[in-house]
Amino acid sequence: MANGKILIAIDGYSSTGKSTFAKLVAKGLGYIYGDSGALYRAIAYFAYNNGFIDGKGNFISKSDLQMVLPKVRLCFKTLSDGSSATFLNGENIEKNIRTSAVSAIVSQIAEVPFVREHVNILLKSMGLDKGLVMDGRDIGTAVFPEAELKIFMVANDHVRAQRRFDELKLKGNTTDTLESVLESLKKRDYIDSHREMDPLTRAKDAIELDNSSMTLKDEIEWINAILKPNFGLEVII
Repeated sequence: MANGKILIAIDGYSSTGKSTFAKLVAKGLGYIYGDSGALYRAIAYFAYNNGFIDGKGNFISKSDLQMVLPKVRLCFKTLSDGSSATFLNGENIEKNIRTSAVSAIVSQIAEVPFVREHVNILLKSMGLDKGLVMDGRDIGTAVFPEAELKIFMVANDHVRAQRRFDELKLKGNTTDTLESVLESLKKRDYIDSHREMDPLTRAKDAIELDNSSMTLKDEIEWINAILKPNFGLEVII
C-alpha cells in the first residue's frame, strides 16, 4: 500500500449500482472516485455529435475518429457542490452523457480496441498514487489488475431493469418502458461480455457482491467487513 492507501476496483453489469456504491465508498474513505464509464460515454457523445457514429452505434468513419481521439481533452473535475463531473474539451458534459441516446451507443464505442487503449491510459494515470475507487467493466482485469481489493457486482435482471427505469423516470424520461429497458440491459450485457478486447468478466480474485436485495447501508457494512480486518480501513458515512 502507498501511504496506507489502496486501489479498489469495482466491476459488474449495468444498473447494479456500481457508481453509487463506489462514490459512497470513496467519500467514506476520503479517496478519489473514478468513473471509467463516463469516459466511454464522453467519447460516444463526441463521436455521435461529430458524425463518426450514427444513433444506432454504427460507425460512419472509424479511422477518422482514431486520428482525432488523441487530441480530445477528457478529464474529471470536482464542482463547487463537491460532485464530480466529466469535461470534454473544457465543457461540462455530465448531463449530456447520461441520456438514453448515449446509453444506446456506448457499448459499441467501448468495444473498439483503440478507444479502450486510449481510455485505459487515462485511467491508469489516475491510479498512480492509489487512494482511488474506480468502477467499470474491466477495472480489475485490464486497468488495475494489481488492485488490492476487487469487487464484482451483480443483481437480478429484473431488479436492475426496475432500478434503471425508475432512474430514467426521475430524469423526466417518459418514452422508455420497463420492457424496453430490460431488453436494452440484456443487449448491453451481451456486447460487454463478448467484445474481443477486455470483455466484461470477473477477475479470479474478485469478491462477488450480489446486491439484489441489499440497501446501501447493507453494502457499506459488507465492504467494511472486508476492509477492517484486511487493510485497517473503514468507510465512514
